Amino acid sequence: MTGPEEKRAAARALADRADEVQRVDGGWRWRELLRRLSRGRYGRRKGWPHIPELDSPWQDTVAAGRDGWRTRAANLDGEGDHPFAVDYRVCRRCRLGWVENPYTPEPYQRCGLATAGLAALRREHSGVSWHTLGGHFRDARAFWTTVGGVPGGYQQRELGPHVPHG
Repeated sequence: MTGPEEKRAAARALADRADEVQRVDGGWRWRELLRRLSRGRYGRRKGWPHIPELDSPWQDTVAAGRDGWRTRAANLDGEGDHPFAVDYRVCRRCRLGWVENPYTPEPYQRCGLATAGLAALRREHSGVSWHTLGGHFRDARAFWTTVGGVPGGYQQRELGPHVPHG
């Protein structure tokens, strides 16, 4: 791909494939259990996790710098070019989910990637009310309004009592 229109066309095609996801566990569930059993003394990750580059349209990996969080990212042409990424966390007991730091570089904005990626997460975690942790920047409010017609509306909400704050 060379020109901006080719990149945008590829991004729109990628949005249509948001349900084609490959996952990497990264052992975070074992770390979380160890942390819980040891009352926080063990199981914390040190440094950034090694995430292998996946050859699928979308990938779901351990979030860098956030214990227990995942990152959902669009993977353009398997080249490691991520035209959309968002961190998320789900508490199945509370039926609550949080998304943080959605990011789409300028050439790929308004190609439907964020809408498709967030919709795929909602399908995978049906019955979950979706929120964010922080306030929304003024220039991001239009984005959150556009994607906000879901239970929870991506309004600010603290993590639930079953979700470790580590």
